[in-house]
Amino acid sequence: MANRNGGFIGTDGLDAPDPPTAVTPTAGSEQVSVAFTAPTDVGTSAITGFVVQVSTNDTDYSAGSNTGTSSPIVVSSLTNDTAATAKVWAINAYGTSAPSSASASFTPTLPSRALVFGGTAQAGGDAPVNQVDLFDFSSLGNGTDFGDLSVERKGAGGTGSTTRTLVAGGESQNADGYELASIDYFSIASAGNASDFGDLTDDRYFLAATGSSTRSVFIGGEDSGNKVNVMDYVTIASLGNATDFGDVAVRCTQGQGCGSTTRGLHGGGKNLNNSTSDVVEYITIANTGNSTDFGNLSSARRYVAACSNSTRALFAGGDGSGGDENTIDYFTIASLGNATDFGNLIAVKNGLAGTASSTIGCFFGGVSAYTNDCQKVTIGSTGNAAYFGELVGNARGYLGAASNVHGGIS
Repeated sequence: MANRNGGFIGTDGLDAPDPPTAVTPTAGSEQVSVAFTAPTDVGTSAITGFVVQVSTNDTDYSAGSNTGTSSPIVVSSLTNDTAATAKVWAINAYGTSAPSSASASFTPTLPSRALVFGGTAQAGGDAPVNQVDLFDFSSLGNGTDFGDLSVERKGAGGTGSTTRTLVAGGESQNADGYELASIDYFSIASAGNASDFGDLTDDRYFLAATGSSTRSVFIGGEDSGNKVNVMDYVTIASLGNATDFGDVAVRCTQGQGCGSTTRGLHGGGKNLNNSTSDVVEYITIANTGNSTDFGNLSSARRYVAACSNSTRALFAGGDGSGGDENTIDYFTIASLGNATDFGNLIAVKNGLAGTASSTIGCFFGGVSAYTNDCQKVTIGSTGNAAYFGELVGNARGYLGAASNVHGGIS
């Protein structure tokens, strides 16, 4: 029966509609699409529209609203990662219905996405670039332009949280003496250029990076030809300079890092003797201290790529004693030990970048021949990589990548 109570009745006493039913939310990034069933009893006049309102406390439905003439209706400008519910009202010429029952809880969330940054472009004569590309893990496709770094960088380290991506160090020219200490950051939800975050404790490039949702750790690297054993960390939510975390056991440059919510791995690269390394070390991200031996890659190589979800770490490609490789190794992050064969890249490659969602690992660009190809694997299932898409513009190598759902955040 149509609503006949209080303010929901028109002033002439005629009937407003019954409330909508079957209210079903589908959350997106900063929005929700609310489907519903219109009432059978529309009152004494046809329904002219519907109102959807959102609450974050199940009491005050003022967190967002929108109107429409049919289901579904999208409510925008919501806060990501904040749980909410929705109610729907029906309207006719004589008044507004009582509210529907509250929907099930939903949480707007930024989709799984990756930023791919810097590197050297083949068309630029191997000069570093400041380009940043955006990729969406949910579907195959090419990157789109996201913005620019504060300065051209190759060999920078990247990590971040669900909301912020950090890019640290790197080399701004193809010569010693151009190493950088600066750290850029991006708000990954919104395209735009980098902002200044702070500085590393020293200049360096070809460093590794790992971290959790709250802390980024930048590991090793090279300064004017010298391998450094420094590990720095920053608190991602707080701008400022890096603090000493500890030391690596084996000084290396040109390696990479990844990890889980608690444990960070870094490995591969070139050691003090300028030999390629198969050593992988680990840290407990929440506790400062020196890194510890974890195990070994299947072969010694530098310029590897690395990515992870919360349980499994992958190291791919690289330049070994026999030249470039297409090998993908994996480790179970919780268990110390040597690498196991995962599969192969599409082609032999070094100087590529890696990052991951909770399920998909991606590898971007690289050299042997320069390429803008991007490839993917399903981290939980061993097998060879498949084509994913392409970088924006010129082919690039010695680039970096980070995502909002890498292993440290999953």
